[in-house]
Order: sequence, then structure tokens, then C-alpha cells
Amino acid sequence: MKVEFTSTAKFADAVVAPVFDNNRHSVGADALDKATGGVISRAQKKSRFTGKSRQTLVINAPSGLDAQLVLLVGAGDRDAADALSWEVFGAGALKTLQLCGAKTLVFDMRDMGSQACARAVFGALLAAYRFDKYRTTLKDDKKPSLTKIRVICDDTAAAKRAFSPLRETAYGVEMARDLVSEPANVLHPEEFAKRAQSLESHGLEVQVLDEKDMKKLGMNALLSVGLGSNYGTKLAIMSWFGAEDRKEAPLVLVGKGVCFDTGGISLKPGAGMWDMKGDMGGAAAVTGTMRALAGRKAKANVIGIIGLVENMPDAAATRPGDIVTSADGQTIEVQNTDAEGRLVLVDALWYGLRFKPHQIIDFATLTGAIIIALGHENAGVFSNDDALAGALDAAGKSSGESVWRLPLGAGYDKQIDSKYADMKNIGGRGAGSITAAQFLRRFVGETPWAHVDIAGTAWKDKSDDPREPAWATGFGVRLMDQFVAQNCEN
Repeated sequence: MKVEFTSTAKFADAVVAPVFDNNRHSVGADALDKATGGVISRAQKKSRFTGKSRQTLVINAPSGLDAQLVLLVGAGDRDAADALSWEVFGAGALKTLQLCGAKTLVFDMRDMGSQACARAVFGALLAAYRFDKYRTTLKDDKKPSLTKIRVICDDTAAAKRAFSPLRETAYGVEMARDLVSEPANVLHPEEFAKRAQSLESHGLEVQVLDEKDMKKLGMNALLSVGLGSNYGTKLAIMSWFGAEDRKEAPLVLVGKGVCFDTGGISLKPGAGMWDMKGDMGGAAAVTGTMRALAGRKAKANVIGIIGLVENMPDAAATRPGDIVTSADGQTIEVQNTDAEGRLVLVDALWYGLRFKPHQIIDFATLTGAIIIALGHENAGVFSNDDALAGALDAAGKSSGESVWRLPLGAGYDKQIDSKYADMKNIGGRGAGSITAAQFLRRFVGETPWAHVDIAGTAWKDKSDDPREPAWATGFGVRLMDQFVAQNCEN
């Protein structure tokens, strides 16, 4: 999608203007009303449109304008409008007009400020995402027609500056969504590693370890998950050194990248198993974040590590009851091979600790229990550090990707203690998300650490948020981009 900021009030195709509560016109809406001889006001009076947030009113071919249509979008209380509400405004406009046949979408944002302009376009870009790669029979009227966004604003230079980093964030979200949407026969561990390597063109340093490398390092927990797969297990390390001092302790991000999860020998039910192509949502979030940070040249040192594996049943697959040894020497009784994500994460976390990070955060579609606890509105956060948990909460509020902290504690350890090894990989039905996090905590020592369980937010069958598509949300990219901006950059 091409984006242009201009101070010239030139209308074409589809024109969008904000209207506030009680039908209070913006400068743009007022200009459109005058140009059409009051058509806009009359249309408002004849409708139930009041300017309430997310309301829309389409006026086709109004007299006095060359535009194909005018869209009024409710922006609610003007005094309460913030960055996120402007994102929703832009997203709602694009979702309404995505298939309308117009090629150019013009936002008349005069008198709205540069940040509002930038955020409206950012929201529109998030809303424009579709994954139509494999759809070959779509009719033209079902295909998006919009190819350009033009924003009429007071200060074009300021709007461009505000939008520039947001565009890179949008690219990162798009990449994460693409990764989650790809079928597992295309995006297997080896292909995912190649896509991570492609980010070298954006300035990232990327290293990929294969199974031979990981065996030498003793990463047997991670490797045990992929024993039944025909695809080789990979560990991809993406490094961005944007701080003034390259040796400054980095933030390390770790992502679970199970490209398909059958459950292994502990086979999942067949119904709904197709969604398990998205079980690499944590790795997608980390990869998309690294793309965004490199794109906007973040002034921070950040390292993204993703464990890429496929969990399949096979004669060579790990069996329930097997005992594996992690890279840090702890032994794990695998009572359920469908609790594989934590086996991937512990060795990836161990590898991340080798960089001596000041903080380490992992992302994973780890437990169905988090959906029972939080639904699809919040990701679950578990942490051994109050300041880190608070910073993630703040970043969630300002990015629109909200999180909710859940407890950890020694009392949960007894649920994962094993008679035959240092621990077992399941803790029973009670507190399932907590015991999974408690399992991970045993591998991070004293390093400030947070685990973000995104099983309920990485993909959704439907969403009321116009910024999100139905399916892959790219959750985690906006959260971590904001976290880095607020906590890691000077």
C-alpha cells in the first residue's frame, strides 16, 4: 500500500473524514459538507450516525465532489482521542471500504495533528492485511481494490516522521501474520529458518544451528521434540546491535517455533488439529519484532532466538515416560509429548542466557489453559521480576496488545516434581498455564525473565478489532516494539 502525506485538499475515489460525538464536524468533514452544499449534514440527520466511536456512514457520489464516495467515521470524544483510538479510526475506515472498488483512500485529517495522522494510517495498514496467497478463484469484487492512502494534513513533514517507524512496525506485524498463516507443508522448520535468514537484507545478523550443532551443545530437550519429523530441527539466532555500545547487555527474545504440532505420540484429537500450523506463533512474534526493530533502526541491542521443530508421531518419536537431559544438565521426564513447547523453550532460553542479557522474554502458544483463564483478550504474563512485568503491562496498554500477569510460586513446584527425574513436563489440569511457566522458571536462574503465553491471542477465529484479521493477529510484535522503545532505547 502506497502512502502519501499532502497539504493539498485534493479529493479522489474515496474520502474519509472524522466526526466526533454529537455529530461535531472535524475541519475535513466541515469542508466536505460545504463542498457538497450540505449533503453531508443532511445525510447525518437522516441516519442514526452520531459520531460515536466506530460508527460509519457512507454517502455515495455526493454532488459537488469528484469523489466516488464519502465515508464519515465516528471518532468519539475528541478530547479523549489517543493513539490507539486513531488506529481504530483508520482501521475501521479501511475495513469498510476495502472492497468498494476505489483505488485511493483519502483521509482528510486537517487539524488532527501529525500523530493522529500517522496512527490512522498505521491502523489502516494493519486492517489491510489479507492472506490470499493460495486463493486462485477469487472474483474481482471480492479482491481488495485500494492501493494507495493519501492523507491531507497540516504538517506533512511531522506526519511523515511520525509514520516512518510505524510503517516498519506494520511490516513486522505483516511478516508475523504471514508466518502463522502459512501451511505446515510450506513453512516447515527448514523453510522458517530460511525466512529468518532473509532478514539479513534488513541489517540483522542471522545464525542458524542445525541438529549436529545442537547435539554438541547438549540441547536434547529441544531435539527430542523433532525426533519423529522428516524435517531437521533448527535454532535461528537473529541479532540487532543498535545501541551505541555493541557490547551493551542485550534484551533477548525467545520464541517457540513448533511449525506443526500433532501432539506426537500423545496424539491430539483430529478435530481442529489444522490450527496447529499456528503453533509457531511465538517464533513468528519474535521474528516479526526483529524485522520491525531493524527496519526502524532501534537504538538497542536485541537478540531473537527461535527454536524451530515439528512434533510428529513416528517410530523414532519421543515416548511418554522417556527422560531427556536439557542443555543445562537438568533431567525431564516427558509424561506427555503434547507438552512439547516447554521442551523447545528451555534449551532456547539456555542458549539466550549465554549472551548475558539484562532481561529475557519468551513468547509461546504454550497452553490451552491460558484461553480458559483469559480468553482471547489478553496474553498471560509470568515473571520473576516485578519491574519487568510492570513494563510489559505498560507496553501492552500503549501498544493495544494487552497482557495480564498471573502468579508463580514454589507451591506449584510439587505439581511438576518427578519420581524419576528432576521434573516432569506436565503438572495436571489444575493451574496448567502456571505450572508450565513454573517449569520454565527453573531454567532462567536469577536473570530477569518473563514468559508470555499467547495461545489465546496469536490467532482468533474472529475479532471485533478492525486492526486484526480473522486468524493470524501477529500478536507480540507491537507489544515488543513498544517495550523496546520505552525501556531499551535512550
